[in-house]
Amino acid sequence: MSIAIESLQLIKRYPGQKKEDRPAIDTIDLTVESGQLYGLVGPDGAGKTTLLRILSTVMEPTSGSARLAGFDVMKQSEDVRALLGYMPQAFSLYPDLTVMENLKFFADINGVSAQKQKTRIDELLEFARLTEFTMRRSENLSGGMRKKLALACALIHDPKILLLDEPTTGVDPVSRRELWRLLSKVIQQGVTVLVSTPYMDEAERCNTVSIINRGRVLISGAPAELEAQLPFRIVEVKAKPRRALRAVADRTEGVIRWRAVGDRLRLSVSDPAKVMPRIEAELKKDGAEISILREASLLMEDVFIHLVEKQEAQS
Repeated sequence: MSIAIESLQLIKRYPGQKKEDRPAIDTIDLTVESGQLYGLVGPDGAGKTTLLRILSTVMEPTSGSARLAGFDVMKQSEDVRALLGYMPQAFSLYPDLTVMENLKFFADINGVSAQKQKTRIDELLEFARLTEFTMRRSENLSGGMRKKLALACALIHDPKILLLDEPTTGVDPVSRRELWRLLSKVIQQGVTVLVSTPYMDEAERCNTVSIINRGRVLISGAPAELEAQLPFRIVEVKAKPRRALRAVADRTEGVIRWRAVGDRLRLSVSDPAKVMPRIEAELKKDGAEISILREASLLMEDVFIHLVEKQEAQS
């Protein structure tokens, strides 16, 4: 498969940062194959936006190199922009323009011919389910509709590569699902998509992910592969009173760590077959009422927490 996006030893220091300060992004190597849905996963401040700005030619790196479809992002920026769609995290549209006016504006600045514009705009309006709202100003759209319009504007010139910076942040769960439905259609059309997200459930949707924290890529791979590499398993427990449950989790042999998720605990354990009977016995001894005690599936959130804790321990 051909390589759509590649970075090598990419470093970015902002003005005023000293050499001993941690860079915004620190020696990042990234390889995204053509046609992939690739997730860049990490918390706020991890370096995701900085990396996407460099790849989109908006910002220059301090050192290192990056190429999109073989074009150098610094030396061949015009070639990169011609094949690239970029949707920044902040609302990038013109609030006083209507849906139709925004689409026409982005079509013009991306060199879409007048002959092609009508067909392409009609396609994208239907694609984003905005056909009924062409005369509405973008400032009067809901959060989810704004994101869909921004995505349509990023796709107006048929880009081969799409960079999306946290496209679902700040929208409701229904709009999140709708945006991911649209992204699946984009992938089916052969577009390579690199999407950043702080949401671990969205990472599960990607073909490949890179987990980034403190400016560094901690690991890359398919979600299922990364989950399979974890040195522990997960046991899920729900019991009352919660105070007793937490106390048992703290003292039971074989429990590596635990975290609360809603009304239950997810325990990282060495061997579920050995730990679960111990948990049950300890809870019964304390008079707790057990409603759930089972082995649960590993998640990308478990991968992320494990790697971040490991990084912090090493630093």
